[in-house]
Amino acid sequence: MIRTALRFILFDKAKSIGALAGTIMSVFLIGQQSGIFIFLIGAMSSLVRNNPDYVWVVDDKTTNVNALAELDIRIGNELQSISGVDNVYPLVITPAAAKFQNGKSAGITLIGVKVPGYAGGPWDLFVGKKEDILQNEAIITDYFDKGSLGDVELGQYFEVNGKQVFDAAQTKGIRAFGGGVYTFTTIERARYLANMALDKTSAFLVTLKNKSEEQAVIDRINKSVYGVHAWNANAFTTATILTVLKTSGIAISFGTLIFFALIVGFVIIGLTLYSSVIDRIKDYGTLKAIGADNNYIRKLIITQALIISFVGYLIGTLVTEGFRFGVAQAGAIFNYPVWLRFVFFFATMFIALFGSVFAVRRITQLEPAQVFRG
Repeated sequence: MIRTALRFILFDKAKSIGALAGTIMSVFLIGQQSGIFIFLIGAMSSLVRNNPDYVWVVDDKTTNVNALAELDIRIGNELQSISGVDNVYPLVITPAAAKFQNGKSAGITLIGVKVPGYAGGPWDLFVGKKEDILQNEAIITDYFDKGSLGDVELGQYFEVNGKQVFDAAQTKGIRAFGGGVYTFTTIERARYLANMALDKTSAFLVTLKNKSEEQAVIDRINKSVYGVHAWNANAFTTATILTVLKTSGIAISFGTLIFFALIVGFVIIGLTLYSSVIDRIKDYGTLKAIGADNNYIRKLIITQALIISFVGYLIGTLVTEGFRFGVAQAGAIFNYPVWLRFVFFFATMFIALFGSVFAVRRITQLEPAQVFRG
């Protein structure tokens, strides 16, 4: 069966290449849009995902780490008194405006961390170390944000809200969502640069004496401390993603693009196989005349579709990996989970099977003599 299917495919190279191209295009478009979606989801929740060992305490109205309200610093004392709490670290996350020596300006997000705990970042250091923020006027930027930050060089001075700072170190691959790029400094300097009151903070990161009691401690905080809500890191990550997706058109936009990528595969493969069957109807008629039944013809057409889709999947995956590697050089770093690669594969096979339906219906509905006469 496979040998015969390959002969049919190789005989009509033009149409086979057309079907193959449609499969590759479909796989690439699905992979491209899924990859960008994965990257955006990662950026939405990067602050929480990269600080998974803490209980996050934010105001009780917040379900999105990218939109935190200010909290009174004295809440930290209340949290410290809760049974099971080990340490409490305030964290400042606040927008600011930066101006650079080349005259360019940019919006940034200052992340102020409490030293020496460094709860909340920085992570993924590329040049320097996190202790570099202890230097006077020091701030840490990301390697991939150089273009957005006025081509600032390591050690170069610039202004944040009219106050002088310098680039002391660089992370690599820390991406912000929907606005200002992430920069790190001490919590005191972040308040100073952003003109935030000394008695305010954005969140508290809490460590526990016993990690196994996490949910119990979260429940105690939520019952005992007014005006705040404690989150497990995974739960806060999920809440952030769902909040952003619900309040934006991202899910609908990418879902629509992926749907049309599937349609592209269905239409191209379906029409190409159908056209190939029509052009070679006498060959199929010959097979029927010498004893092949509809079931054999059906399997032959489906086998051709599966071969084309499998080869198309392999080539499309290589092209998609090239795209992933290319955008990673610009800072859009993401990976496809194993389960999603299986989804890509089975989706491609489904496209092939669905696309072959048109051809199968056309050939099996005719009598052998009619087909043979063309």
